[in-house]
Amino acid sequence: MDKRLAGVACALALSVGVVGAREAAAQQKVRWKLASSYASTLDVLGQNITRLIENIKVMSDGNFDIRFHEPGALVPALEVFDAVSKGSVEMSYSSPGFHAGRIPHLVFFASVPFGPSVNEYVAWIQQGGGYALYDRELAKHNIKGFQCGIVIAESSGWFRKEIKTLDDLKGLKMRFFGLGAKVMQKFGVNTQLLAAGDIYPALERGVLDATEFSYPSLDKNLGFYQIAKHNYFPGWHQQASFVDVIINLDAWNKLPKAYQKMVEVACNDANLWLMAAGEARQGDAIAFHQQHGVQIHTWPNEFLDAFKKAWEEVAEAEAAADPRFKEIWDHYKAFRANYARWREIGYLK
Repeated sequence: MDKRLAGVACALALSVGVVGAREAAAQQKVRWKLASSYASTLDVLGQNITRLIENIKVMSDGNFDIRFHEPGALVPALEVFDAVSKGSVEMSYSSPGFHAGRIPHLVFFASVPFGPSVNEYVAWIQQGGGYALYDRELAKHNIKGFQCGIVIAESSGWFRKEIKTLDDLKGLKMRFFGLGAKVMQKFGVNTQLLAAGDIYPALERGVLDATEFSYPSLDKNLGFYQIAKHNYFPGWHQQASFVDVIINLDAWNKLPKAYQKMVEVACNDANLWLMAAGEARQGDAIAFHQQHGVQIHTWPNEFLDAFKKAWEEVAEAEAAADPRFKEIWDHYKAFRANYARWREIGYLK
């Protein structure tokens, strides 16, 4: 009897110790700075990160406090990757596509021209091996990352003048994202990558003739309809995209396991929320643009065929120049080839 009681007492003490350790971890106060590439005022996209921060704060009873900083407040919007890598800030809300000029292969974890639908893209990232490649590549830069928002199909551009032939693209100055910019360059477009807040002033001053940024409700928020009256679809360069949260790896490794799990869960929730909120708002936004004199255009097949051919040339050239790009490109294509039969028979056309 005494031995049994001693065993029960030992087990109880161990249980209390484990619970106590968990409570201690949960009560550990952590204060991080987040430098964002996206303003909190952006429709859906900005709300996504402030919502995520609040969710983490609530889950931790206020003990894990992430302070949001607008683009440029701590770090320029397009320079957050290096700041996180070096540990100047613990965390950022950004997109791997903003760093494609320096690290082209990361673009596969942001968006891919003529890429898959949201369903297929999430399947590759979450269950098809994409995340392991993403983790590995970011770790080389002392970063831990999470896909933290699914961006639905985008517009492929706002133009001051109607584009009637491919020759009309020649000489245009256009803001463009990711490797899609290299596609546009093949048609004589002079591309540059600008942060969201810099686009409208550039259009207004005539520094840009055209731009793309996101889907209609978010573009409405940025006011492009006031200057560029021709909006083109579909967004061949971004049929589905991800934004991410990147974290300094040293800071991540010091974080209590309970807080690490909170970040993971909050980002998974953000993926669903951003996708649903984006889809729900586009009908009203398109109607708004049309009421303000915007002409909605769809690219003729000859344009889309030309863009696709140019993208395949860009991808093969990048793969030949960079073995890391080739590895991810081959992995991505293999998954899509395997998925193709399900795509054909599983969904209504």
